[in-house]
Formats: sequence, C-alpha cells, structure tokens
Amino acid sequence: MSRLDAMQQSRLQNLEALRAAGLDPYPSTVHRTHTLKQARVKVGQKVTVVGRLLSWRGHGKLQFADLVDETGKIQLAFRFDKLDETKFTHLKYLDTADFLEVTGTTFDTKSGERTIEVTDYIVLSKTLKPLPNRWYGLKDVEDRYRKRYLDLLLNPEVKKRLAVRSDIIQAIRDFLNLLGFKEVETPTLQPIYGGGFARPFVTHHHVLDADFYLRISDEMYLKRLIVGGFEKVYEITKVFRNEGIDFDHNPEFTMFEAQIAYQDYHYGMDLIEEIIAHAAQKVLGKTTFTYQGQEISVQRPWKRQRLVEVIKEHCGVDPLGWQTVDEAVIQAHRLDGIDPAKLKELSRVKTIGSVMAFIFEEAVEPKLIAPTIIYDYPVETSPLAKKCPDPRFTQRFEMFAFGSELGNNYTELNDPLDLKQRFIEEKKRAEAGFAEAHQTDTDYLEAIEYGFPPTCGIAIGIDRLVMLFTDAASIKEVIAFPTLRPVLKISTIDTRKTVDKVQATKK
Repeated sequence: MSRLDAMQQSRLQNLEALRAAGLDPYPSTVHRTHTLKQARVKVGQKVTVVGRLLSWRGHGKLQFADLVDETGKIQLAFRFDKLDETKFTHLKYLDTADFLEVTGTTFDTKSGERTIEVTDYIVLSKTLKPLPNRWYGLKDVEDRYRKRYLDLLLNPEVKKRLAVRSDIIQAIRDFLNLLGFKEVETPTLQPIYGGGFARPFVTHHHVLDADFYLRISDEMYLKRLIVGGFEKVYEITKVFRNEGIDFDHNPEFTMFEAQIAYQDYHYGMDLIEEIIAHAAQKVLGKTTFTYQGQEISVQRPWKRQRLVEVIKEHCGVDPLGWQTVDEAVIQAHRLDGIDPAKLKELSRVKTIGSVMAFIFEEAVEPKLIAPTIIYDYPVETSPLAKKCPDPRFTQRFEMFAFGSELGNNYTELNDPLDLKQRFIEEKKRAEAGFAEAHQTDTDYLEAIEYGFPPTCGIAIGIDRLVMLFTDAASIKEVIAFPTLRPVLKISTIDTRKTVDKVQATKK
C-alpha cells in the first residue's frame, strides 16, 4: 500500500470512528458568531468560528492547530482541562483539512500569537483525501489548472487574482450605472453568429430541429436594443470562439460590451480610458503598476495613433502609397519578424486594406506594450463600422497593452444600404476561404431599416484586463477554470442519436 493510500485509509477509519461514536461528520447546520478576521481583533471574548483545520502541532494534554477561512487564519489551543474529556479524546480522529466549528475564548500566547482556547468543537466536514504538500505537491501547471480548487488552497496569489477579477467587474458596473447605463441580457444561443471575426461553436436544438451557435459576441443584440429605444446599454457576459489556445486566448472568455446612442468613436475612446482608469484606481488604489517587469500607466490620456501611422512608425513602410494589392503583399514579405507560415495567408488576400490589417497584427501589435489606442481601420476588415471621410477607412479603434488587444470599438454603421453591401463583400470573403467572415444577418439588417440612431459601440476583454491588473503572463491564470484538453478521450458516438434512443425508450 502506498503512503497516499495509507493516509486515505486512515481518514476513512477516522470517519467511521466518529460515526461509531454517534457523531454526524457532515451536519447541515452551522453556527458562527465571528469570521476569523473579526476574531483576531478580539481579546478575552468568547467566539464561535468555522474553517478548515491546518498545521496540527503538539501532543499530550496541549495541542495546537491553525484554522483558516476566507478572511484569514488563527491558532487554536486544545487543552485537556478546558475540553470535555470525550471531545479531547476524539481529537485523534481529526485530520488536517477537516472543517470545524470551534467555540472558545481569544487570548494571546507568550509569543504574542492571537489564539482561541477551545472549549467546544464540532466536525462540519470530514475530508477523505489529504491536501498536497504546499511546496511540492501541486507544482505542475496542468495539474494546477485541472484541480483549481487545490490551487486556490495552496497558492494564495491565485485566489487573490480571482478576487481582483471580481472587483474589476464590479468597478466597471458601478461606474457605468452611475452614468445611467442599463445592464441587459442577450441570447447565448443565436441562429446567426456575428459581431466579430471568429469560428463559432455549433449546437443543435432537437425540438426546433435547428442548429444554433454559441455567441461570439453580443453586439448585434445590444444594437437591436438601441433600435428599440434604449440609449445606453451594456452587458458583461461569456462569449465563445472556436479558436486556438495561447497565452491570451481561451475559447470561452468574458467580454464587456456597450452601446451608446448619439455618440461616436471619439466619445468611445474617452469612455474606454475612463472605465479602465477608474477600475484600476478602485481595485488597485493606483493607475500606475508593473506588468511583467515593465511599468504601465492606464491614466488618461493614452497614446493614440492612426493605423497607417503606427505601421509607418514600426515598419518603415507607408501603406497610403500602395497602389495595388500585389505591391502591398510584396512589402509585407520584405518585413522582418513575421512568421513565414503566417505570410502564406496573404495568398487569399484580395485588398490593400486586408494587407494593412495583416501587417499591423503580425508586425506591430506585439510591440504595443504601453496602453495605446489605434484608430481608423481599413473598411475591408471593419464590416460593421461607419466610414471615415476617407472611405478607405472606418471610424473604428482598438486599444492595446502588453502586446494584446483589449477591445474592438467603433462608430456603428447605421446606413442599411451600406451595411447590405458590406454583407455582400463578407460573403465573397467567405467564398474565397475566409472561414471567419462575418455572417449575413438579415434580421439585423431589417431592424436598422426601422431606424438606428448614431451610436458608438465599445468592448473590453475582461480576462486580458485582469491579466494586466494582476501581472499574469497567461490568461489561464485569471480564469477560474480554463479550457483544457480532456484527460480521457471522449467517445465519438453520435450523442444526438443516443439521446433520441433514450427518450424513445422512456416513452
């Protein structure tokens, strides 16, 4: 028998011993008068606290342990002359990681350690597996993500990141609510996916006998609400994109999206800066901090550049001088640092604007470490954005930090005839092999034919913002349960047919 098996067997024996003594090791009712943080500031006062038992020390008639809850930790002292004799005897059935309800009086030891002198305790939950060793038991990164519950217990910085994530989302909500925004909910299952360039996840509804898509964005529905009379709406929700996984991509992620009637993308730039600066000040207490060894400031104003300007600055080429697609592609091939495998994608590119977007994404974006706003994107890559006075470009902006995009934003295209033509162009791109082309949403097109006021749409990738605020190098560090390859290979059985057979049997 392995050491681990022996430890688990011992815990099972302790569980049975408690039951044999007539005790319920999993009671439903809990009594607590103080959190551990509250108990730590009390001296000479009776308290009842709850938490997980850790670090058992001592033996004989005086034993010590640590108890932890969400608010902190406190030492427990079990004295033979202060506890019921049976209760003291039953201490041998307790194991580290068990949950206890403890009653006693707080005092300070000679070393100044705030402690509870225990006069009674109740087992709230008996654990059957020992926790991994704090330093050696859960260091494999994959194990940490798969067993996040242990990761949270053993690595305090993980729990802190997730707490900061919650605070960031709340700070954004509070800020927008004060500005009169309405938080809304839109469909996760959509008959037509849109609002971005991405492959969707597909599912099937049996009763309707129709395929639906997990949303890649909620943008198209937020805009329908503007058509319906709302003026300032937002949603913070999960979106799903059937794409690769890397340091800043996860197939399931959290997006903030908002639509603001009677505003344009200049207002959106200001508002994005205000939201992020406010969240930093509220959550971190500052707007300047360190990310991966580099000082970052999200204080307004951010650096702002047109896309063609930033390409010229970083690549030494002037996109405005290109006369043909072939000329633009040749310039792209001459640039240093672009993956040759990526350059092959240019064989499908049919417009100068698409080459501009490619060069920006591959050669410029990774260099945008300080918070930066890039604006005026090519019309070919911005099907839902209103055109600039120069019709080659649109009133679209994206903000960047640590070499990653934080959000995509624009003055919404509200001309139905222009939008219809954009959808036709996107259809051509799909037919040319661009799998992530925007879909033709005829219902949305009809909606704006009833009238869509001038509107600005903004978005923030919450996960990447949390990465920035918590100095996390990987998106997996800021998502409680990131998407991972299944440990066991999933059967390739047609689950739809299997479910139908089960339902038929029940009938």
